[in-house]
Amino acid sequence: MFKRILRIFLIILVLVVLVLVVSSIVGLNIMRDFGTKQFFATMKPPAATVSTTVANPSNWTPGVEAIGTVRAVRGVDLTVETAGIVKEVTFHANDKVAANAVLLQLDDAVERADLDAQKAQAALDQVSLTRAIELTKRGVGSDSTLDSARAAASASASQVTRLQAVLDQKQLTAPFAGTVGIPKIDLGQYIAPGTSVVTLQDLDTMRVDFTVPEQQLPLLKIGQTVRIGLGGDDKPFAGAIRGIDPKIDPSSRLVNIRAEVANPDGKLTPGQFVQVRVELPEEQNVLSLPQTALTTSLYGDYIFVVQPAKSAEAAPAQPAKAEEKPAAAATDKPADAKPADAMKPAADAMKPAATDPAKSAAEGDKPALVLSQVFVKPGRRNQGMVEIVDGLKAGDEVVTAGQNRLFNGMSVNVDNTIDPTKSANKQADQQ
Repeated sequence: MFKRILRIFLIILVLVVLVLVVSSIVGLNIMRDFGTKQFFATMKPPAATVSTTVANPSNWTPGVEAIGTVRAVRGVDLTVETAGIVKEVTFHANDKVAANAVLLQLDDAVERADLDAQKAQAALDQVSLTRAIELTKRGVGSDSTLDSARAAASASASQVTRLQAVLDQKQLTAPFAGTVGIPKIDLGQYIAPGTSVVTLQDLDTMRVDFTVPEQQLPLLKIGQTVRIGLGGDDKPFAGAIRGIDPKIDPSSRLVNIRAEVANPDGKLTPGQFVQVRVELPEEQNVLSLPQTALTTSLYGDYIFVVQPAKSAEAAPAQPAKAEEKPAAAATDKPADAKPADAMKPAADAMKPAATDPAKSAAEGDKPALVLSQVFVKPGRRNQGMVEIVDGLKAGDEVVTAGQNRLFNGMSVNVDNTIDPTKSANKQADQQ
C-alpha cells in the first residue's frame, strides 16, 4: 500500500515539474516575442546625413533657351562654270586664302589661241577704221565705208572681251577671304559645269540660326545679348540678335531667329549644334534653389525642409532623470545584508548619471532636426538653379543632397562640408 502511494506521489510530482517546465518555456517565448515587437515598434531609424541650403531672395536673369545651328557669315561651296580638264590645283586643305586668289586652273590652251586670233583681227579692224576715217577727211572715202569699218572694229573689240571672259571661266577664284576645305577634285580630272570643287568659309564671324515658339516672340528684339554654348551649363560665347523673321511658320508655330557671334579662336564650326540662351532683363527678389533639391514624382514636385523637432517628441526623455534620483537615494541608505553586493547595482546606476550631463548639455545646444515634405510649384530654370513659384518661404532650410531615402518626419543631421552644386574638382582646389 505504501509503495502504491509513493508511486502515485512521484507521478504527480513529475507531472507538476513537467507542467512548470513547459509553462516556463512558453512564457519565455511569449515574453521574447512581445519584447521584440515592442523594440521594433519603439525603435527610431538613425538620423540621415544631408546637405542643405537656405532659400534667400536673389537676382534672377531670365532667358529664352533654344537649340541652334552654326553657319558662317560668308560661306559657299565653290563650283566651276565651264567644263574642262583640271590643269592645276593651287590650294591645300584648311589653307587660308585671300580674296580673288586663284584656286583652280582648267586647261585653257584652245581659249587662249582663240583670244590671240581675235586680238589680231581686232587690231586689223582698228587699222581699217583709222584708214577709213582718214580717207573720209580727204573726201575720197564714202560714209558707208566708214560705217562698215567702225562696226567691224566694234564687233572685234566685243569678241575679244567675250573670249577673255570665257578664258577667265577656266579659273576658279575665291570670292572672299576665308578658309578652304578638302578639295573634291584631282589633277587631270574632267569636270562638268556645276561640279563642286571645295568649300570656302569665313570663320571670323559666325551666324547662329534657331527657332523659338510664337509665345516668346514678344520677348525678343534686335540687339539682345545671346549666350552660346557647346554643351552643359557653360555658355562662353556671346553675341547679339541680328534678325527676326517677320513671319511665323504656320505648320510648326515657330519663329526663325538669327544671331551673330565673334569666333576669333575658331572653336565654332559651321553646321555645329549649339545651345542658345537669349538673356532678358534681370529680376530681383526671386526665390530659387539648386535643381538637386527638387524631386519629381507622380504626385507632383516636392522638397524637404529641415525644421527643429517639436518639444512633444523630446518630452519622454525627462522621466528618465526622475528615475535616477530614487536610485541615487537608494544608494545613500545603508544595506541590511551583503553591503558589497548591494553597492554594485548602485554603482552601475551612478555611472550613466555621471556621464549623461555632459552629453545632454552638448545635445541641448544642438536641437534635433526633422524633415517636412513640402510640395512646391517650380518655374524657370537657369544654370543649375530652379525658380520656386509657390510653396517655399524665404529663410527655409532645404535639403539639396541625400534625399533619396528620406521621408516626412525623419530625423537628419546637416553636413554642408560638400556642396553638390559645385564640381568636385573646384571643391578639392578650395580645400
